[in-house]
Amino acid sequence: MPEAMQEPAAPRRRMPRIGVLAGVAVLVVALDAISKALVVANLTPGEPVHVLGNVVEWTLLRNPGAAFSVGTGYTAVFTVLAIGVIAFVVRTARRLRSTGYAVAFGLLLGGAAGNLGDRIFRAPGVFRGNVVDWIGVVPRYWPVFNLADSAICIAGALFVLLALLGVHIDGTRGDQRAVERPGPDDSDSSSTSASQVSTARGDADR
Repeated sequence: MPEAMQEPAAPRRRMPRIGVLAGVAVLVVALDAISKALVVANLTPGEPVHVLGNVVEWTLLRNPGAAFSVGTGYTAVFTVLAIGVIAFVVRTARRLRSTGYAVAFGLLLGGAAGNLGDRIFRAPGVFRGNVVDWIGVVPRYWPVFNLADSAICIAGALFVLLALLGVHIDGTRGDQRAVERPGPDDSDSSSTSASQVSTARGDADR
């Protein structure tokens, strides 16, 4: 009787990248909070510190709007949007299998959380607080921003790059589809099917 042919092992399912997302988000929030605390403690509004002539400077600015001082009259709206972004990222995290997307979502989560902290805890009030901006790059022509804003912008660029490369959130590329790791029931079914095939082949060879 010929030996039963063994079926090739199915590729393992990619593990979630929640740890990568969380690590990047925590790093962004920490760096953003520390930098803002140092700026508030050491800089005076209206007295910028020129780092590279008029090209790069540190300047303390209280921003009631969104990133890069956009929409200064809609502080509460941007607060709600930030909460929505955070909720979306948290809900999406369990489906992440791509390291690139995990980094991008981590940057987005950290940036949104960093500025949301200012909205909640800074003056003039809860959910109406002004965000601390302090990085000026050619400030004569470009709005002042902070590390949280930078993280959000880098996240957006990463999303575009990953999409152009054909990378999916589940870690596959192009037309590939993620292969689920078989569970205990699937393994039993596969073993039963293999046994039935082997028995049928044995009977045919007799």
